Amino acid sequence: MKILISADMEGATGVTWPADVLPGTPQWERCRSMFTSDVDAAVRGFFEAGADEVLINEAHWTMRNLLLEQLDERAEMITGRHKALSMVEGIQHGDVDGVAYIGYHTGAGSEGVLAHTYLANSLTGVWADGVRAGEGRLNNLVAAEFGVPVVLVTGDDRTVEDAKGYAPDALGVAVKDYVSRYAAVCRPPARTAAEIRDAARRAAPLAGRRTPPQPEPHTVELEFDAEHLVGAATVVPGVERSGERRVAFTSAGAYDMIRCFKAVTTVVSAAVEEQYG
Repeated sequence: MKILISADMEGATGVTWPADVLPGTPQWERCRSMFTSDVDAAVRGFFEAGADEVLINEAHWTMRNLLLEQLDERAEMITGRHKALSMVEGIQHGDVDGVAYIGYHTGAGSEGVLAHTYLANSLTGVWADGVRAGEGRLNNLVAAEFGVPVVLVTGDDRTVEDAKGYAPDALGVAVKDYVSRYAAVCRPPARTAAEIRDAARRAAPLAGRRTPPQPEPHTVELEFDAEHLVGAATVVPGVERSGERRVAFTSAGAYDMIRCFKAVTTVVSAAVEEQYG
């Protein structure tokens, strides 16, 4: 049994503030250990439940945040940016039996600690096939296309609730409770690590690679906080204006969808000015 862990940081234990997740700040340095603790707890739980391999894919910002030296020695980790499938890199090779979303968060325009979708700001909403979608739902479309079930989701309580809409069988662990976008009721890492480890043990039996279905088309619509970002986004082939501050595109399958989405957000991020957005 091989488990892929997609590890994001905004939903990690103790994280509530932008400086907690911005590489290079003192708070980020402090929170890296709690982020690593969450991921390591999942690794240990999956191995205790009989996993043969656990591959971690770093999925936050520079994708160089986890402390490799603090991870269980049986794990392996993809670290660094510019990967074909970004947050779920590694799922495409046909050998992953289950995926866990550790440290996840809710999407842009939703309640949740540090809620966003790919871009820290600029995006006010994303809809996949007409349903509001954060990173979990978008990544789940990709996982499903490769026949891989989501077995575990950790983050704040809103994230765990959101996951019931796209991965109803997955177990969830809320490491903190939402108060506002920049505040939460947090639990200490010793407690959350024990809860995540136990949940991973119980989630492992949910893993089981399925025969990948035929790819289905997906339509994604994005809403920005400024009109000029529509002009930037429509530089990407296939992306069309759908409203004053909206664009949309349709892809033949989830693999193409997530790659187009990443292209759009990359182009848009380069069009954001420091003060006025």
